[in-house]
Amino acid sequence: MTKHNAAIHYSITSHDLAAHLFHVTLRIAQPDAHGQIVSLPVWIPGSYMVREFARNVIRIAAHANGKKVGLKKLDKTTWQAAPCEGALTITYEVYAWDLSVRVAHLDQSHGFFNGTSVFLQVRGQEQLAHIVDIQRPDASVAKTWRIATSLPELKAKRYGFGSYIARDYDELVDHPVEMGDFALISFSAHGVPHDFVVTGKVPNIDLNRIAKDVQKICEAEIAFFEPRTRQAPMSRYVFMTLAVGEGYGGLEHRASTALICNRADLPTKNDASFSEGYREFLALCSHEYFHTWNVKRIKPAVFADYDLAQENYTSLLWLFEGFTSYYDDLFLRRCDLIDEAAYLKLIAKTINTVQRGSGRKKQSVAESSFDAWTKYYRQDENSPNAIVSYYAKGSLVALALDLTIRAETQGKKSLDDVMRALWKKFGQDFYDQVPNAKQQGLGEQEFEVLVEQVTGLKIKRFIDKYIKGTEDLPLATLYADFGVQVGDQNATKKASLNVRVGQSGADCKLAHVYENGAAHKAGLSANDVLIAMNGLRVTAADAANGLSRILGAYSVGETVQIHAFRRDELLTLNAKLQADDAPNLSLSLAANQKLALSKKRPSI
Repeated sequence: MTKHNAAIHYSITSHDLAAHLFHVTLRIAQPDAHGQIVSLPVWIPGSYMVREFARNVIRIAAHANGKKVGLKKLDKTTWQAAPCEGALTITYEVYAWDLSVRVAHLDQSHGFFNGTSVFLQVRGQEQLAHIVDIQRPDASVAKTWRIATSLPELKAKRYGFGSYIARDYDELVDHPVEMGDFALISFSAHGVPHDFVVTGKVPNIDLNRIAKDVQKICEAEIAFFEPRTRQAPMSRYVFMTLAVGEGYGGLEHRASTALICNRADLPTKNDASFSEGYREFLALCSHEYFHTWNVKRIKPAVFADYDLAQENYTSLLWLFEGFTSYYDDLFLRRCDLIDEAAYLKLIAKTINTVQRGSGRKKQSVAESSFDAWTKYYRQDENSPNAIVSYYAKGSLVALALDLTIRAETQGKKSLDDVMRALWKKFGQDFYDQVPNAKQQGLGEQEFEVLVEQVTGLKIKRFIDKYIKGTEDLPLATLYADFGVQVGDQNATKKASLNVRVGQSGADCKLAHVYENGAAHKAGLSANDVLIAMNGLRVTAADAANGLSRILGAYSVGETVQIHAFRRDELLTLNAKLQADDAPNLSLSLAANQKLALSKKRPSI
């Protein structure tokens, strides 16, 4: 039997666009004689939450030699076929109506899927080659559809329907697929072909500008990890972008990324401005591309061999997500896509975001990483008072460590050297260079040792205080050595309820009530709807300006009467207004200073 005949074969059809159904056929040439077990993953790497993809399987059946084979469900995500002779065929339907980068979506406009959502894992045969035939939908709207994926073609032509091949199951589910009438532009980054795909209507989209800007980022990040060879760890890369009315997010893969953004954030040919939305989109591209190295190849030890059937716990997401968040904006600066003032403004925004929540005093970034499965990815109205983001504070940890290394080594070393050392030791390209090799991951305690080896600095105290501990990072002190001044724009404090509000129809609803603030002490809670303050109506328009108009009439220390609805019950409460404690720090460079972090190897 040839290698491909022994492979695991899938066929996926967009069965009913209006019903959002993928039809999948799985053929197993040599099923387990004791009864083949198959299962769907419960999570997708890069998104640390159990999502129960099997809940979208509508119906499932098995056959062999033209006869029905019994299929027993063992648990929420696992089935076992009865013993059979010859090849086993399993057919099933998957409901695809999750408009995100993590699952699958199908309608008359396009189709998208991650392999973790649609491809059953054949237990015991994961190391075999996996072949998938992606079939064109029968619907007339799909006659001009194309395929965008980094999955290697077997018999399909580039961008065409047909058969694709993966070395094993892990590779199969690490190449998402987009199909539809998408805009496409290609460019090369240090000799590696890159495709940039945009699905969704964006009138007069300026693809050339996007390609030019993203190419700068890609080449800078390739050169960052491989300054001598400029060699990328993949032979081809695909950006898959879904443009919608409102949305933002991305998910990294070994040779591609799936992105979602507001269509208004993408540049058009008749507008040469550099909008805040476009800056955020480029930062998203930078972030997910940096993950090609940091998390897809440099991994925590527990991710070296993913267990997709359950949570995989690590206390290192502050390093893999937080450090990536640090470098995403930094590369926009290094590529001259933003200037130093804009970069410092972004850092100040992150500092203010982290400082706003009292959760930072209760949870360390190491704990936040470990609890991502149950806390960060399942946030509620109390999250600012209970948790800290390993993305946001993790990026500040990276900044503080970078400043510390640069200052204490007199500019001879930086965090860049640490990242390259991580790449050299833990990021060897097993995906493309060493088939079936066992990848080595970063142990939970190894980062400290590596930093000391690279820089000669002892960082145990730093780790204990700011990573394992909950102390605020001394960024003002660290920045002072680099000519960056930290100022407080809230010198005059305004009266505040110390809440975050949102619009709910025509009403103003409390989204977050910050601990020990005026609203908290008055007895208000998240999800309460404000009706009136001192007899004057509060509306959604007041929510849009953060209550600034209505509170502007009062001074710190005044007491106001508040009427609010909690569920369907009217509350009448008195709130003593406090000073607005929302941090509003700003960063600025001293006269005639240049930002050292913009350079790869600065001098102080």
